[in-house]
Amino acid sequence: METSPEASTMAQGLRIVRLVTEREKSGRQLLGVSQLAAELQLDQSRVSRLTQELCDIGLLERAERGPFRAGPQFFGLAASLNNGWYREARTELEKLVSSLGLRARLSVRVGFRVLLVRASSNDMAAGSFAYPGMITPVWCTGAGRALLWDHNRKGLEALLQDVSFIGVGGPQAAHSVPEVWELMARDRLQGYVAAAEEFEHGIHELAVPVRDENGRITAALSVLGQRQQLRDKPGRVAAALLDGAARLSGVL
Repeated sequence: METSPEASTMAQGLRIVRLVTEREKSGRQLLGVSQLAAELQLDQSRVSRLTQELCDIGLLERAERGPFRAGPQFFGLAASLNNGWYREARTELEKLVSSLGLRARLSVRVGFRVLLVRASSNDMAAGSFAYPGMITPVWCTGAGRALLWDHNRKGLEALLQDVSFIGVGGPQAAHSVPEVWELMARDRLQGYVAAAEEFEHGIHELAVPVRDENGRITAALSVLGQRQQLRDKPGRVAAALLDGAARLSGVL
């Protein structure tokens, strides 16, 4: 099966992160752009662009034009993946598949992006574009808005101040911070996030936050399907998600 450009870019970015962190962990000389390009046999301009993006989201960092190190978001993500909810997530995702017949995902937030960390077996089938490490926008996905559940208006504006909304998302995607805020206010009233065709045409997503023992949001649990699959049972789906999130929170 041919690899999509998005999957190829993500794979190359993960190779860069892995090489940087392995060099740092082993105590060997750290690498800059040209050395990374040589080690990975990639075009130097591509490595330059990818490392800049990785620095922008905090997975890598560098002092001025020096070598790269693991960034603060890398350590935060690594710590979160050691939590109980990550280990138990596979079971919860498959429970949702079995009871609802929908695709299920567990995601975390990296800045204004959503990182998919686990997906159900039926979401990873041949022909699907979903894969662990996939990045999507935080403002026009159900999982993304679940991860923003506790943000106030000022925090939302600060997070999205440099975002370009144009050309991103599906036909019902928000195109400004006020529109995102309006959707969040609606979601809070109903107790769960409902994103209808906000990222993919024809796809509806319901999501809820997963919290740690201190009440902080650490992840988002979501399900996706066609409109007809969700139209008659949003309450049942939301209840199943909330139950799953509560169980995952209980194993933190």
